[in-house]
Amino acid sequence: MKIIVHLLCTILISISCQSQPFAADETLQIPTTASIDRFSVPVSDAVYDTTHPYALVAGGSKGIGFGIAEALAKRHYNLILIARHRDTLDYAKHKLEDEYHVQVTVLVYDLAKEESAAQIAQWCKEKNIALKILCNVAGLGGSNDYPTLPLDSLRYMVALNVESCMSLSLLLQPLLEKNAPAYILNVASMAGFAPIPLKNMYSATKSAVLFFSYSLRYQLKGKHISVSCLCPGPVFTKPEIVQVTKDKLGWIGMKMAMMPHKVGEVAVRKTLKKRMIIVPGTIAKVFSGVLRVLPRRWAAAMYYKLGG
Repeated sequence: MKIIVHLLCTILISISCQSQPFAADETLQIPTTASIDRFSVPVSDAVYDTTHPYALVAGGSKGIGFGIAEALAKRHYNLILIARHRDTLDYAKHKLEDEYHVQVTVLVYDLAKEESAAQIAQWCKEKNIALKILCNVAGLGGSNDYPTLPLDSLRYMVALNVESCMSLSLLLQPLLEKNAPAYILNVASMAGFAPIPLKNMYSATKSAVLFFSYSLRYQLKGKHISVSCLCPGPVFTKPEIVQVTKDKLGWIGMKMAMMPHKVGEVAVRKTLKKRMIIVPGTIAKVFSGVLRVLPRRWAAAMYYKLGG
């Protein structure tokens, strides 16, 4: 039994570290407002397609966000992709337009900034975007956070992981309601199912996204807006994650892991089927089920004993 518990916790700790934009010994570099170039297309000259619905993907330039954007493009949704790096956004735009012949608009925003959600929503309203799907994908984590990271980095994590999701869902709700039936897809993590002492803030923010999604689903049910929450296990979003998975988890980790495009496909397919919790992959579903029935203090204690 002890060996099984140890294996379970090792797998879950590794899962919770899959999407890290900065390492344990790094300080998150928070961009200044001056570094954000708002638009990478001449918005005033653009003519927006009114024959196909739109999906907005916050954090859609790479990784899981791009996988979701690609799955939506396959289904002939025009796209609005938002991230804070123009080069990755432009690459995503050209790839999706060339392969799927949909209209892709890119907006360059730092979604952790308080004013970003309001400006994005105002732009969508002014352009009368036929918004059918909102995907809140943007987020960040690390191999440890509280209390190691400085306060401004921790606040940035909370703002990006939680506040951006909450703000965009609220401010874009009128457009979604106008174009109902509509959908909101929030991206959390399997780390949201249990408290993780070494990754205190990350697991707490993903838990917040998960609980927010549960409640929002019932709040918007009468408005014909379906809410789903994606809680993936290991996702190979960058090469180093492949090596870490091999070294720490061996064959079971490689069996559980998925590529971003497959996660995106599962996420979109099940969102359109109005599934509440989406955990891609059979093995990941099993472990997520264990986490959901395990008492929280037991999970926290096991993570702590194993260095999590």
